[in-house]
Amino acid sequence: MRLIPSRLSYLFAFQSLIEQSKVTDRVSRRLIRTYQLYSRTSGKHVQVLANKKINAMAEDGDVHAKLIVETDTFGSRVRIKGAETGLYICMNRRGKLIGKRNGQGKDCIFTEIVLENNYTALQNVKYEGWYMAFTRKGRPRKGSKTRQHQREVHFMKRLPKGHQIAEHRPFDFINYPFNRRTKRTRYSGER
Repeated sequence: MRLIPSRLSYLFAFQSLIEQSKVTDRVSRRLIRTYQLYSRTSGKHVQVLANKKINAMAEDGDVHAKLIVETDTFGSRVRIKGAETGLYICMNRRGKLIGKRNGQGKDCIFTEIVLENNYTALQNVKYEGWYMAFTRKGRPRKGSKTRQHQREVHFMKRLPKGHQIAEHRPFDFINYPFNRRTKRTRYSGER
């Protein structure tokens, strides 16, 4: 296969995009969101306790279940911090979930993966293939024993109790000017 100059520029741009998403972006503005993570298996919310323990035993609206999620780069990489304790959710080399004051290491960065069933899986960046997971009793599972298809790694993002949807900034829709095609499709059903 012969490489065409336009194809080369596309491959170069794609390669640089992959490389850039692996590095922490210190220039761009961080997006900070506040929500709870609902565990599919335990039926409760993930909480970060003051004793550096993480579990999925919190009720809806619990103060320890309120999480602050900061984006790391544009590649859906996030840091998760307990709003009450200020501790980041991290994974140690044994695959255990722990709380840390400083969340700057790669062990505290997770990649958000939206699954086909609309649940979210959180894969650790440092230990690729290891996911945040909880048992039916809400205890954390070791990352080395987790896979993406398991129910234990499935989470749903929920707004904390008392938060209104209006507090989150809505999307801005941009109205583009008409061209022949948009006029034709827009007004074709009205005749």
